[in-house]
This record gives sequence, C-alpha cells and structure tokens, in this order.
Amino acid sequence: MNVVLPAAATAARVTQGAIDCDIHPGVPGIAALLPYMSDFWKDSFVRRGMDGFDLASYPPGAPISCRPDWRPATGKPGTDVAQLRAQALDGFGTRLAICNTLYGGQVAASETMGAAICSAINDWIAAEWLAADPRLRASIVVPAQAPHLAAEEIERLAGDRRFVQILLPAAAELLYGKSYYWPIWQAAEKHGLPVGIHAGSMFRYAPVSNGWPSHYLHDYVSQSQVFEDQLLSMVSEGVFVRFPTLRIVLIESGVSWLPGFLWRSVKTWRGVRSEVPWVKQPPAEIIRHHVRLTVQPFDAPKDDADVVAALVRQIGADEMLLFATDWPHWQFDGDRALPAGIAPDLARRITVDNPLATYPRLQEATAP
Repeated sequence: MNVVLPAAATAARVTQGAIDCDIHPGVPGIAALLPYMSDFWKDSFVRRGMDGFDLASYPPGAPISCRPDWRPATGKPGTDVAQLRAQALDGFGTRLAICNTLYGGQVAASETMGAAICSAINDWIAAEWLAADPRLRASIVVPAQAPHLAAEEIERLAGDRRFVQILLPAAAELLYGKSYYWPIWQAAEKHGLPVGIHAGSMFRYAPVSNGWPSHYLHDYVSQSQVFEDQLLSMVSEGVFVRFPTLRIVLIESGVSWLPGFLWRSVKTWRGVRSEVPWVKQPPAEIIRHHVRLTVQPFDAPKDDADVVAALVRQIGADEMLLFATDWPHWQFDGDRALPAGIAPDLARRITVDNPLATYPRLQEATAP
C-alpha cells in the first residue's frame, strides 16, 4: 500500500536529482538568431525589419508569462542562462533538464522561412545554452508546416546526442494522424527520438470547432480538446501501427482530462472498430504504451490529495507521467512542482525513472 507523505515533505524529497522535462529558454528577439542564419536570411530579416516571432499570445510583462520570483529585473523572461541555472537547476537540485524553445519558426506562413528560423533556434540553443551547462538537453524545433523540411532538420541534428526530442505544436495545419506528417514520425523512430507535442497553435484554424474565441481564457482551456483530437487521430489513422516504437510526449496538456477521454475512446471503439480494423487494441492500451504527459500543469484542486490520487488510479499507468517545472512560466509557487497526493514511489518514477525510460539519450548522460 502506498503511503502519501505530507505535501511539504514530498516536495522537498522528490526534486533532488529530478529530470525536468519542460523548461523554456526564451529567444530575446530575431537579432539573437541572425548569427546562425545564412546571408540570405540575415539580409531578409534585417531589410524587412521583421521581429516579434514569440509564440506567447500574451505580452512578456503579463503575470502568466513568468513567476514573480523568477522574473528578471530587465528584459524578457527566460533569456538568462544564469537565472535558469539558479532557479530551475540548482533551485530544484535538477540532474538534467530539457529545453523546449517556443518561437515563431513553426507559425511562419513561408515553409522556407519557418525552416530557417527553426534551424537557427536549434544552433542557437546548442551554442548558447547547451554549451553553458552540462545538465541541459534540448528538443529539435522543426517546421511543422513542412514535414519534409522537418525531417531534414531532424537528420541534420540527430548526431548531436544533446538533442533528445523533436518539438511540435499541438494545433497544426492538419491532424497528426494524416500521412502528410509521416516523414516526421519516420525520422523520429529512425533515431529513437520521442516527439514532444506542446500546448500551442500554428493559428491556421480556430482552436475550437465553433470558431475563434474572444479571450485567451477560452483558448487556454480549450487546449485539452486539441490534445484529445491529435491523440485519437494518431490512433485511428494507424500511426502507432506503422511506427510501433514511436513515443509521444504531451507537454503542458494538463492531466485531469485523460481518464474520461480514455474511457470514451474505448467505449466508442468497441462499437465501431470494424471501421478501423488495424486498431486491434483498445485505444487506451495503445495510448498508455506510446504516450507520456508532463505534470505541469496538473489541473487538480489545490492541496486535494484524494482527488490527485484518484486521477492517477484512473489513468492506470504509473509510467505515463513526467516531471516538469515549466520554468519560467507561472504554473505553481515555491517548490511544489508535484501536486499533493503523489505517493513516494510514484514520485520517484515521475521525477527520474519515467524520464529515463522515455528519453533513451538521457540514459547516456546518467550512465557511469
């Protein structure tokens, strides 16, 4: 029987040596990326005066963009390596952390421009962040609007073992089960790289089926629906049949929506599975095997350990959850990166064992 520790004791005990699966170095602006671009693209951005490609839909000064105690005295949140080291690495006793850079390469209307920005981001993160601290790893940012160019970028960087994942936005131009995206899944499987699908949008379509919401509140809350749609698309289109070793990580998707979604997907599959004969297992079993989720935000009542424990039981797979702080964003206060209600043995799996099992390249960094 699992004994749940008091929240404060759990928080103090689990963070030491944890592997943080979602931190957000911020690109100060397009000027920071110009040294990593070809002369053509340098000239294009300078002559046309293009900047402001940040994917945040709120201004940098908004409270949700950064915790008050993590906000720099000047400049954009998340742009200082020393602050990252002090607040997210040393502050939590983190052993390793994965940098997920959110910037505009994935929303550019031009495929080639998007690819140029993504490529520059990857070279910038390697030179100015990964080289600055041996605890840092990164996701390969790829242009989702051009899967063939995304596959080329994966091939270009796959040899650098500090890149441990491929990063895509949750809301893209199409559902991810479509064969249009198969070059990305093929490259990911070839190199043993999980694909992180992060909350956010390419803004090609409204985030909800009835049209565009008026406020960020609606956009933010509706993200869980986008994740549901992408998951069911990948299952029903046979992505995990064609790519049996592919691993998907849902980043900032929330967690509490998952039990109900798994139940509905299995119930309906039982009635209409003749439509998708290649889906030979219940969708919940496929998802539990191939999909992982970061625990920020967890989306549960504050300090309600019973609710959290019930949600974990309903998910039915202790290996699905991954530790994350979401630095520097404002998802929790102090050192409470894990919600109350997580038993000590599960906390160990979330903070260390599950990340190591999900990201093979992290095992290389922790091997003797």
